[in-house]
Amino acid sequence: MPFRLLIPLGLLCALLPQHHGAPGPDGSAPDPAHYRERVKAMFYHAYDSYLENAFPFDELRPLTCDGHDTWGRYFSLTLIDALDTLLILGNVSEFQRVVEVLQDSVDFDIDVNASVFETNIRVVGGLLSAHLLSKKAGVEVEAGWPCSGPLLRMAEEAARKLLPAFQTPTGMPYGTVNLLHGVNPGETPVTCTAGIGTFIVEFATLSSLTGDPVFEDVARVALMRLWESRSDIGLVGNHIDVLTGKWVAQDAGIGAGVDSYFEYLVKGAILLQDKKLMAMFLEYNKAIRNYTRFDDWYLWVQMYKGTVSMPVFQSLEAYWPGLQSLIGDIDNAMRTFLNYYTVWKQFGGLPEFYNIPQGYTVEKREGYPLRPELIESAMYLYRATGDPTLLELGRDAVESIEKISKVECGFATIKDLRDHKLDNRMESFFLAETVKYLYLLFDPTNFIHNNGSTFDAVITPYGECILGAGGYIFNTEAHPIDPAALHCCQRLKEEQWEVEDLMREFYSLKRSRSKFQKNTVSSGPWEPPARPGTLFSPENHDQARERKPAKQKVPLLSCPSQPFTSKLALLGQVFLDSS
Repeated sequence: MPFRLLIPLGLLCALLPQHHGAPGPDGSAPDPAHYRERVKAMFYHAYDSYLENAFPFDELRPLTCDGHDTWGRYFSLTLIDALDTLLILGNVSEFQRVVEVLQDSVDFDIDVNASVFETNIRVVGGLLSAHLLSKKAGVEVEAGWPCSGPLLRMAEEAARKLLPAFQTPTGMPYGTVNLLHGVNPGETPVTCTAGIGTFIVEFATLSSLTGDPVFEDVARVALMRLWESRSDIGLVGNHIDVLTGKWVAQDAGIGAGVDSYFEYLVKGAILLQDKKLMAMFLEYNKAIRNYTRFDDWYLWVQMYKGTVSMPVFQSLEAYWPGLQSLIGDIDNAMRTFLNYYTVWKQFGGLPEFYNIPQGYTVEKREGYPLRPELIESAMYLYRATGDPTLLELGRDAVESIEKISKVECGFATIKDLRDHKLDNRMESFFLAETVKYLYLLFDPTNFIHNNGSTFDAVITPYGECILGAGGYIFNTEAHPIDPAALHCCQRLKEEQWEVEDLMREFYSLKRSRSKFQKNTVSSGPWEPPARPGTLFSPENHDQARERKPAKQKVPLLSCPSQPFTSKLALLGQVFLDSS
């Protein structure tokens, strides 16, 4: 057998001449402006290649310069996934053009078996984010925005196609649904944990904007069924039967098959200011630290016994330090991040599986499909700490991806990090996540990082609301959701009652002061706008009013202040009130 010298990519990059912007002899951090432009060039090389060679297919095949569909035509998945990245890079005109293209070309009434999980995070999440960013992008929005709009209607249509999957005895969804016919007879009832618990961000946003509670309701039920299915030592497994509620795969960890369930408990808690979701995550976090953490690595264990089943690090687990930063656990986050960064330096990327005791890749899991998770954590941690080490990871990622993955028609998946063989695929998350997080890492003044110093006041049918103040919550496909938007379309009865009471108190106060004023305000009862077929219809108003829950008194003419946790979220991390 001929001998071949395999040079790890990290060493290869060290041997290459340094670019302007890399750390100099004095160890200075990479120049953000330089790498910001490099990242932007990466995006357009990939994006233009997709448009020229693959559109309207879902994804680009960069080695053969053509396209292919991952589920079925007419999704144009990469275009949806890349839309909000265009705005983050400042390309308003292309954002506007793509919005028109998607309205004309995307059709969800197709006979296609689609992943419920992927359709939600990529399509529903991408459309919701683009909808909420439309006005900022200069799109002429319709009256009633953000409570209405073509992209919102598309997101709602796509989400409704997923609802049949939730019609199970447990409320936990099937993993696959046919967009035209619903769940196929004979569909497997086995779904991964992440495929059950990764809906609350998109579905709660959709319910808040449309006034239809069904989306948030099914997402919450699925979350609770998983919570109720945890083991006596507080862990969840990897795959479960959604018909019986019995665990099929009992490996517990933070990586593939489980990851975004934990992510959405934290992000759902922040987005919805939901203490129960945060309490659930903190309980899981205790069990994870007790049973799976070893020397700041996280292993896979048996969910009932806590015994180690797989001593491996999966590249998907690299989101965890970023998630830790969101709850204020910065020290632990940095220690784990530095462990993962050592693997990147060893190979110039993160292999899908890395054997921790052996310090090397796992057979048939040596590839790197240009995943974003470690870069995502670097972005969060840099916002929280300003540590220049995090910029160095960004520099290394740019250099590695450009040197090894860049081809004539885009960027190709690295099939094997040991010899740098490439695979003929560029997944849509490269433009949705990897490039976006890299750009945001090097762009400290991007509107996404707004700390509340600027905002837009928008008039809706339900009054004035504030948008664009920051605190964006990224879904697991890196589509940013403006949390303030959830309060712009107050169709839920409890919220309506609060507004009515405030308005009546306001008018009462105005009447009491009328003798000092030349003009008075009418004291007639204030009624919110009614919409037939919604929770606010006149026919169910009185009946629902009788079920009005007890509520806290709101000080006269005051706005409820943001909780302390929400304010800290604007800066890339959240401290709990008890800390």
